[in-house]
Amino acid sequence: MSRENPGCPFCIIDSTSFVAENDSCFAIRDGFPVAPGHTLIVPRRHVASFFDLTADEKQDMVSLIDDVKLDIEQSQSPDGYNIGINDGEIAGQTVMHVHLHVIPRRAGDVTDPRGGIRWILPTKAPYWNDET
Repeated sequence: MSRENPGCPFCIIDSTSFVAENDSCFAIRDGFPVAPGHTLIVPRRHVASFFDLTADEKQDMVSLIDDVKLDIEQSQSPDGYNIGINDGEIAGQTVMHVHLHVIPRRAGDVTDPRGGIRWILPTKAPYWNDET
């Protein structure tokens, strides 16, 4: 594992924690999961923004999504997934080493799942409801 930034929690992860990996990225369970099986896909190189990754690193991140999905399904029975990246402090990024969230979802885990990630801006989320 790269030790590019020893102050970064993703730069010091031991490979025994990996649930999947490829040339430039690895996947680990989220340390603060919002759902059982919540997994992060992280590039080995310390880069803050997805937009600063190389094309190969971006492809490696995306290609691990299928591996992570298979891994989650071995121990969980999700009904769906949210997949996303918080890029920048204003977007909610708290660890400034880019990482992609794969969050398993289950029927009934929220009252009304419509809108999914749109709820980051609650006034914009219920676009299907003319009353808002």
